[in-house]
Amino acid sequence: MDCTAPATLTDLYELTMLQGYLEQGMHARAVFEFFVRRLPPERNFLVAAGLEQVLDYLESAHFTPEEIDWLARSGRFNRTFPDYLAGFRFSGDVHAMPEGTVFFADEPILRVSAPLPEAQLVETRIINLLHLQTLIASKAARCVLAAPDKVLVDFGLRRAHGAEAGLYAARASYLAGFAATSTVAAGIRFAIPVSGTMAHSFVQAHEDEETAFEHFAHAQPNHVVLLIDTYDTEAAARKVVTLAARLRGEGIRVRGVRLDSGDLGAHARAVRAILDAGGLNDVEIFASGNLDEYVLARLLGEGAPIDGFGIGTRVDTSADAPYLDCAYKLEEYEGRPRRKRSEGKATWPGRKQVFRRYRDDGTMAGDVLALADAAVQGEPLLEPCMHGGRRIRATPALAEIRRRTAQQLARLPAPLRTLHPAAPYPVEVDPGLKALVRRMDEEQT
Repeated sequence: MDCTAPATLTDLYELTMLQGYLEQGMHARAVFEFFVRRLPPERNFLVAAGLEQVLDYLESAHFTPEEIDWLARSGRFNRTFPDYLAGFRFSGDVHAMPEGTVFFADEPILRVSAPLPEAQLVETRIINLLHLQTLIASKAARCVLAAPDKVLVDFGLRRAHGAEAGLYAARASYLAGFAATSTVAAGIRFAIPVSGTMAHSFVQAHEDEETAFEHFAHAQPNHVVLLIDTYDTEAAARKVVTLAARLRGEGIRVRGVRLDSGDLGAHARAVRAILDAGGLNDVEIFASGNLDEYVLARLLGEGAPIDGFGIGTRVDTSADAPYLDCAYKLEEYEGRPRRKRSEGKATWPGRKQVFRRYRDDGTMAGDVLALADAAVQGEPLLEPCMHGGRRIRATPALAEIRRRTAQQLARLPAPLRTLHPAAPYPVEVDPGLKALVRRMDEEQT
């Protein structure tokens, strides 16, 4: 789960290209940019996330003696290659959109400027880190928009694609507006509030359901949330009413019940009626079980009396859009713009900036993709964050990034905040950038 190690967590071709650059003395400065070519279906926007881990990686990336020895024995590299690896440190500059920034297709969210071998070598890990958290944060943000007044908790660790993915999914979903996570390590590492209830196995391990509830209440007297759908949901709700009166005399309050199966809306209505009739108006109903933004919207649209949701698999794997068509491409080398012309994958050349404009009411009006030194009106979104291989300033606290995300989502035009495809957000290409493309294409013909 350490984003800084090992340096060999990369694609082989990064190393084979590296040797080629070194043999030819190609050490001039190169500029690479990370961007998403197109938005997934159903997505009207994306949320930038993962920058902190990228900067951690770049500041500490190095090859261990064991890695260098393995590569030397592989037979793929020349005798001087291990010497270069032994002294490898990233010495470049990074500009990026702050985490939590809303962005759109073809907009670079990170720019690396460094000697070519360094800028090339870090490609795979940068994509790996930005792709995952941006993917999850964008999915989680849709859940927040679908249920803006509800408590959302990340429940996805057990279905995430590995330990690191689960840990960073917790970070990304909290960044996007979730209230907590069930992942304990994320609470320790990122200071995210942790939350959890109980499993069906706890109930099954007891001879009867009410005893299980009582034992759990005594084990967690300040966090009593009871899972009530192991057997008969409505019968269990009545047992909670009886138990709550007894626990109240011991100074223990039942805070909530959880539903995890069946027709969550119907169960919630029935349980709410039972709890209210028993004087437990303050006991909240929490629901989980294969939830995503579409299920949340349906349940709340039906008026289901549910106060919070545990959301796992479908967010932590971004089930309906499990990958982004993203890339990290060379845009400039030796001070000259470079352009890829591959069919369907052509790039906009040169080091670029994204300028954002706003309406009078503060909502986003449109972006302009332009060369970084162009005189374009609007807020420049990419900011300097690393120089000479070291951070320029301290990384913002995750709580601050979370507030930024909320502000960004609030400034989205209303059609883009829905769960259904809207007219694309306007992203213009500056005439100067178009002219550069025409000139380069004519020269390369």
